[in-house]
Amino acid sequence: MPIEPEPTQWELPDPMDAPDDLVGVGADLAPGTVLAAYRSGLFPMPLDADGETLLGWWSPHPRGILPLDELRVSRSLRRSLRRFDVRTDTAFEAVIDACGDLRRDGRWISPTIRAAYVDLHRRGWVHSVEAWSRDDGALAGGLYGVAIGGLFAGESMFHRRPDASKVALVALVDLLSDGCTRLLDVQWTTEHLASLGARDIPRADYLHKLAEALRQPLPAVFGDE
Repeated sequence: MPIEPEPTQWELPDPMDAPDDLVGVGADLAPGTVLAAYRSGLFPMPLDADGETLLGWWSPHPRGILPLDELRVSRSLRRSLRRFDVRTDTAFEAVIDACGDLRRDGRWISPTIRAAYVDLHRRGWVHSVEAWSRDDGALAGGLYGVAIGGLFAGESMFHRRPDASKVALVALVDLLSDGCTRLLDVQWTTEHLASLGARDIPRADYLHKLAEALRQPLPAVFGDE
């Protein structure tokens, strides 16, 4: 069961009518602040301003989501599913470290971001889905994200073997497809995610879906609220 932290001391901005994806700057990464942000349709990501790294709070418009019933699984991906075993929350720190690898383009997982999400993982709010190679037992790919009620906010994914991150995503969709109203948030729709069925929706539609999802129970695989 997730552990509810102390409430945030900050008043977070309402993203509904924000003119840009970046809605606010500042505050902190205390557990209560981060969870309040996700419940409001925001998420944290550092930004650089005049050489100083600041904490930004983002609500993309449009917002990328992956409707569970629109996941596209190609024939080659179906074949790849047989090459991996999927587990949840058995190697969270290995997953977030692989996602934050310094050699990756666009790396944004700073030490402070890592520490905040590891803390939330230990409290039961952040989870990893991992693809393990059946050939040698190695961690081949995975993803992690924030689970609150019916929301799963995907944060990052990685792969070391072809299709391994896609296998983790297919497994996540399967875990979320339990008959409740679920919202799989992918933040921004990349070409890679679009090929799997992700699409953009207006921010107002996202916030409506978010409110509905937050009223749902947490998926059983991530524990009971």
